[in-house]
Amino acid sequence: EAGAHVVYGIVGLKTHAKMALVVRKEEDGIRRYLHLGTGNYHPSTARLYTDLGLLTCDPVITNDGAELFNWLTGVSVFPELAKLRAAPKKLHEFVLDMIERETDHAKTGKPAAIFAKLNSLVDTEVIEALYQASQAGVKIRLLVRGMCCLRAHVPGVSENITLRSIVGRFLEHSRIYRFENAGQPELYLASADWMPRNFFRRVETCFPIEDPDHRTYLDEVISTCWSDNVKAREQNSELTYAKRHPDGQPVDSQALFLERLTKRKRPEIEVKPVIVKQPGKKEVRGGVDQPA
Repeated sequence: EAGAHVVYGIVGLKTHAKMALVVRKEEDGIRRYLHLGTGNYHPSTARLYTDLGLLTCDPVITNDGAELFNWLTGVSVFPELAKLRAAPKKLHEFVLDMIERETDHAKTGKPAAIFAKLNSLVDTEVIEALYQASQAGVKIRLLVRGMCCLRAHVPGVSENITLRSIVGRFLEHSRIYRFENAGQPELYLASADWMPRNFFRRVETCFPIEDPDHRTYLDEVISTCWSDNVKAREQNSELTYAKRHPDGQPVDSQALFLERLTKRKRPEIEVKPVIVKQPGKKEVRGGVDQPA
């Protein structure tokens, strides 16, 4: 009724990518802005999920986004993309290639490591590639909130894989991929979990984080999540998830993020941490008081 052109996507594929493209006529010509995210454009889930996004005017990435929109609206065939990786055509191959590269680096004595934060990990080819990487000496850290078919700490198979899950006040929903790449780390955000449905039956996006400040921030997010010893559980050799015992200061990653974001949004407000007492343990810094 308002004049918007609604397109329902590609028949047989669920559009799960989160993209918003703005085209503006500015003084120096036409400029495109692209937002890419790990989460939905939905006010309800925005209050309940943890997600990350990128707003960019990088001409290469925005052109990739425009090409994807052309494909989704039936204007073109699936495009060749410069920086973005997209399902259902290229993402699965990309993930396998990145894992194989880390495996090769480990075999030649170069720095090699993988970090992935996902909702689910069930793709058998990816799991097998991770096992091969572990056996080559790649240090692998996985944060998988939900379904996971990988087994960590299996002698001779996955001794170099550590698998954890965080279940807290908010639903962990962001997808982060980090590859050490012989000391030249590559970081990506994505809408996709490592599942066959995401790789082959959905439209998904994976995008690089290249700005130095953004990369530093994302590494801080990874470090904070991995340091969580309040809401995190770790898979052991018996395939059960055991609560991590705080070694020093208890860390609730979601509470820390909430505190930091509240301070950034309202710096004039004194943010008072809520102290959560656990029987027989140190006091844990939980959420924060909300300003009036």
